[in-house]
Amino acid sequence: MNEQYDLHCHSTASDGALSPTELIERAHLQGVTTISLTDHDTTQGLDEALQAALRLNMRFINGIELSTTWENHCLHIVGLNINPDYALLKTGIRHLQTIRSERAQKIADKLARKRIPDAYAAVTAAAGRGMITRSHFADFLLKQHHVSTQQEAFDRYLGQGKSAFVSTTWASLTDAVDWITQAGGVAVLAHPLRYKLTANWMNRLLTAFKDMGGQGIEVITGRSSPEEIILTSKYLARYDFYGSVGSDFHNPSNQWVELGRLKALPETIKPVWELF
Repeated sequence: MNEQYDLHCHSTASDGALSPTELIERAHLQGVTTISLTDHDTTQGLDEALQAALRLNMRFINGIELSTTWENHCLHIVGLNINPDYALLKTGIRHLQTIRSERAQKIADKLARKRIPDAYAAVTAAAGRGMITRSHFADFLLKQHHVSTQQEAFDRYLGQGKSAFVSTTWASLTDAVDWITQAGGVAVLAHPLRYKLTANWMNRLLTAFKDMGGQGIEVITGRSSPEEIILTSKYLARYDFYGSVGSDFHNPSNQWVELGRLKALPETIKPVWELF
């Protein structure tokens, strides 16, 4: 049987549409054999996902996606094979959750000034015990008929520079890498080309990330083109990183990003799963 890895996906513990159990079941149906749940700034769904994976005879890797700020850039770092009970990591997660809660209140306040009331109560209810993300606000704006698509919510209200955008300083990149590595995990730079950095900035980032203890880069994502895979592979080879693969799956209604459809990691690349 061919091994299929997906080391970046989301559940209702953050901004995914499926519960951890539903996510694992869908991944199994799609042929995924090794999976990591990497919700934003929370490990809330890991126990449930593990139980589902064990039932389906899948390999499960504890994961998280941490929000970081580096040189005024917002970067996402995936932590793989972490111990979610490690004290330093848990403290860091609580810090990020406080930041998320404060950001959500500020976004709601800005929407209220646009005569769109009650957003905070709605997104809090929708998130439940999970993390409040901008996707929850996009869903709220869609349900209230202020926009016709989720993307329009970001284009009109929630995106950078828009009326309800809140500039946020997350954890430092150094701290996030430290939390992951001290928790026994592997720090991986998520979707590196999404940040739209120049070559010079990318080289600065990868040098810093390597020096901090980062070990991997996502080479294959749910939206990777062949050209992007080649470019990312060159960065990986230059800095001797391990390569990771992850769909960044959130919602089955997104026809462009599905579980079980990732391209194979190029054979010249050291796979990150060799580290755990």
